[in-house]
Amino acid sequence: MALTLIIFSLTVVILILMVMFKPKLYFGNFSIESFWLVAVIGALLLVIFQLVSPSEIYQSLTKSTGMNPIKLLIIFISMSGLSVMLDELGFFKKVSILVLKAAGTSQLKIFIYLYMTVSFLTIFTSNDIIILTFTPIIIYFSKHAKINPIPYLLSEFVAANTWSLMFMIGNPTNIYLASAFNITFFEYFKVMMIPTIAAGTFTFIILWVLFNKDLRKPMDKTILDNVVLDRPVLVWVTLINLVLATTFLTLSSYIAIEMYLIALCFLLFNASFMVFYQVFVYKEHPAYFLNTVKRMPWNLMPFVISMFIMVISLNKYGVTENIEAMLSNLDSLYGYGLTSFISANFLNNIPMSVLYADIIHHMPLLPQQALNRAIYSSIIGSNIGAYLTPIGALAGMMWMRILKKEDIDLSFGKFISYGALLSIPTMLIALVVLQLFI
Repeated sequence: MALTLIIFSLTVVILILMVMFKPKLYFGNFSIESFWLVAVIGALLLVIFQLVSPSEIYQSLTKSTGMNPIKLLIIFISMSGLSVMLDELGFFKKVSILVLKAAGTSQLKIFIYLYMTVSFLTIFTSNDIIILTFTPIIIYFSKHAKINPIPYLLSEFVAANTWSLMFMIGNPTNIYLASAFNITFFEYFKVMMIPTIAAGTFTFIILWVLFNKDLRKPMDKTILDNVVLDRPVLVWVTLINLVLATTFLTLSSYIAIEMYLIALCFLLFNASFMVFYQVFVYKEHPAYFLNTVKRMPWNLMPFVISMFIMVISLNKYGVTENIEAMLSNLDSLYGYGLTSFISANFLNNIPMSVLYADIIHHMPLLPQQALNRAIYSSIIGSNIGAYLTPIGALAGMMWMRILKKEDIDLSFGKFISYGALLSIPTMLIALVVLQLFI
């Protein structure tokens, strides 16, 4: 157990340090992101020291009952792929520019419209893609209008990571934790709808109070280039596929088709149609498809699998049981909710969710209410914990990298100061409201 804990702890510490100080490693003209490489090395050390065997890893990764990391990754990659396709086709840029134009020269209107748009889109698409799409547009707009971009950047980031709570498909962490305990889409939605609305409304109020002075300042009128959708047929087909995929995912438990198969089928159909349409109808290079493949979050795969291997080793040597024994002394809702919220910022929210699913499985036979409170509060912690520090979610790491590249003054420390003001009270509000509905 001791060596497992040492390797796990060192991996987490080095991972945090690399994200903070060396997010990318360069080898000549080639570069790789350090976060997944550190995780892979940690997992390899566990195998090298025979703390976990390849057969144990294979059995855990491919278990047929419920959700497993491979199925989770297929769902996430597939739904992200559909969102990236829409982005490549210019859909999200078109929407964002229409919203900014509708707001005119009022900073407060821009703030409100932007928050509402990001919140709505996040519910039905990938919050990571929404963040990575809207961020460059906000920066471009703010620079040309000579206004402070921080209120808008924080607004989109917080909105995307709060409203992703609404549906089970809003975040991979929601899918993993809910599926691990056979929670259906509608069971999930019935419980989480009001806590999400409460948390989302509360974050909007805090953001408005924090930045009210900035938002009252006048701004220069900025001319935004109109976005023309070159391939409207592809946009509509992809949008319809995304809506249908979301609909069928909500019904998966009722039609007895696993979620990962639904998501994968819609992705493959859309990709095939996109290639066929460009190559055979327009007689052109399938650029949209190839750009989508390049932008897909492939680096998530080695990261999640490596962190899952660490959780397997923790479980094997009784660490998860010991953690559960400590948490059993706390209230199931606040104990699991607050510790998952904090843990997400040491492990990242996806590995944290894998760990907490195992911890909850070790809970003794308790009333169903206590079990449900532990599950749902951990889900809330995995989402809202994403904006306590940039380490809480992969989107946070990528978002901070974009800001640094664009010379936006938001340091790691400043992010945490804003994040604490926003996430801690929002987490408490969400848990209090959850307690009323479960």
